Amino acid sequence: MKKWEVAQINKELAKELANECDIDPFVAMIAASRGYDDPAVLDEFLSDDLMFSDPFSFTDMEKAVACINEAIEKDELIAVYGDYDCDGVTATALLYNYLTGRGARVICRIPDRFTEGYGMNENGVRELYGKGVSLIITVDNGISCIEEIDLANSLGVRVVVTDHHLPPEVLPNAVAVVDPHRIDDYSEFKDICGVGVAFNLICALEGAEPEEMINEYGDLVAVGTIGDVMPLISVNRSFVKAGLLSITENKRCGIAALMQVSGLDNAAFSATRVSFGLVPRINAAGRMGSADRALQLLTTSNEGEALRLAEEIAADNLKRQQIEKEIFDAASDIIEKESLYRDRVIVVAGENWHHGIVGIVASKICEYYCKPTIVLSIDGDLAHGSGRSIEGFSLYDCINSAREYTEKFGGHSLAAGMTLKKENINIFRSAVNSYAHTVDSVVPVLKLDCKLNPAALSLDIVEALSVLQPYGTGNSVPVFGIFGAELEKITAVGGGKHLKLSFIKGPISFQAMLFSCSEGAFPFKKGDILDLAVGLDTNLYNGKEYLSIIIKDYRLAGINDTLLAKEIAIYDDFCSLVPDDYSSIAPTREECGMVYKYIKHEKASVISVEQRFMNELGLAKVKIIIDVFVELGLIERIKGETDYLAVSISGGRVNLDDSAVLRRVRG
Repeated sequence: MKKWEVAQINKELAKELANECDIDPFVAMIAASRGYDDPAVLDEFLSDDLMFSDPFSFTDMEKAVACINEAIEKDELIAVYGDYDCDGVTATALLYNYLTGRGARVICRIPDRFTEGYGMNENGVRELYGKGVSLIITVDNGISCIEEIDLANSLGVRVVVTDHHLPPEVLPNAVAVVDPHRIDDYSEFKDICGVGVAFNLICALEGAEPEEMINEYGDLVAVGTIGDVMPLISVNRSFVKAGLLSITENKRCGIAALMQVSGLDNAAFSATRVSFGLVPRINAAGRMGSADRALQLLTTSNEGEALRLAEEIAADNLKRQQIEKEIFDAASDIIEKESLYRDRVIVVAGENWHHGIVGIVASKICEYYCKPTIVLSIDGDLAHGSGRSIEGFSLYDCINSAREYTEKFGGHSLAAGMTLKKENINIFRSAVNSYAHTVDSVVPVLKLDCKLNPAALSLDIVEALSVLQPYGTGNSVPVFGIFGAELEKITAVGGGKHLKLSFIKGPISFQAMLFSCSEGAFPFKKGDILDLAVGLDTNLYNGKEYLSIIIKDYRLAGINDTLLAKEIAIYDDFCSLVPDDYSSIAPTREECGMVYKYIKHEKASVISVEQRFMNELGLAKVKIIIDVFVELGLIERIKGETDYLAVSISGGRVNLDDSAVLRRVRG
């Protein structure tokens, strides 16, 4: 359950922006709510002109250029040392393509995710030295490789570091360290990824302006920028705008082949399609085997080889999806069986889960339960894991509080990785949850750009909003709230995989699509009054464009968002045995009877029961009532696409006072 927040709209400011920037007033309203409240800044954001940093504004860029040019002139063997994710692969491909185009002798090395892990390593350095490499250029890594670069220096191998991660207090002893996050770096825009830094490097090497180079390399820069979830503002916005155009021109046969096997075409190609169509497949190569195949795909000029590699990578992605589902199902079973969903931080572990996929599973579980989640794979005596969090809860700080139970860990507020001994899993789980109870409870927030009256819905809105593209992190697809719409009809479409829902609000009737939800999984019925969070798009049918309303989230109308986080925190504390007075959420017999009658007479999903009674009773109290009923055998919780509650066939008359849950909540 998410907290819905509607952006505050300054209509007078929006009107002024619309006049000064000569844009649609609705677009001005959305832009102003997102912080673009200055006409000059908004003009710059909406401009079709590309903006880039001066490549030589990066500290050490001149040193890097001099070192690399010298190696090319002397025909030395150069190694590009990359990474196995989308950013690292595209950065490696970009630099390799450029250097070979200059006539340089170049080899690439991408470490194995499972046997070597992220970044440079001693074996890799020695291997390259043995092949005769005299210069290593890192992309998307290297800033923390102090010992590995010292080893390279001792072997007579020079190193140029290009990276975008936060540097340590002491920089590596490389010939040049190009990283926008150096405290002495003078570049204006810092939030570029590894491929963005690599692109600035080749511009400096070529002695050309980025505008001259982006046409040839923009596709790789765009895919890497989107893949590394960079904010699509400023320089990144220019990278992606230019890159999307380059992709649709099918200049690079590897990307064209990947689009072909992914079922993507050039029509209405967008950053979202890159994010969901191309990026997962490039990442799958490194997750399921070797990222070298993705690198070959992005560097080959042979269309036949490109198609073969694209098909292999697409097959890897299908296999990844299958394994992901198996791990998610297994982890969900453990979470339900052991009631781990009651914890503020879910820590779930299983034997021999795929290391390259546990991070994706952690993200899905975090989204499903709306709680920070850590998924651990147990291999022998060690457990390797990955965690994902929700905005407002620092997973890094949480794990750091329990660092004594880990062998190593790293990450940031929303994502982290760790290794710990198998014997420490339970105490680690207890420790991170103890920390979670020392900070404010948070719930995921669904941000709505504004409320919309269905009468205002039109194709004109979609067309006007197109100037805000490309969408992505930092510039999300607009989501609007339609509040208090009555559900009139539920129609299954797409072989039962999706739903077309018909609504009426006042005199206006409209239809909206709910994707990836069957009729059996939809928790509400005809006549319910719902709030909808929707996106708007166009749909082409028989040569004519129609407005498409796509449901992103839904709930019963009238939920009090202000109390949501407080109620969830109270219930979490109760479940975690935190000492407190919980009498305020102790239900009366009459309140229990009211909920029981509803469950008895309706096909009641857990969601619908909680939402139907939460304003009247409070969410925590409703959850307590359900727990009491399940404990006493009055109802059964039936697992499925959506969890349902049903009166137990075997249940007879019971005494509510026999419930341990009820006795404890009464204190």
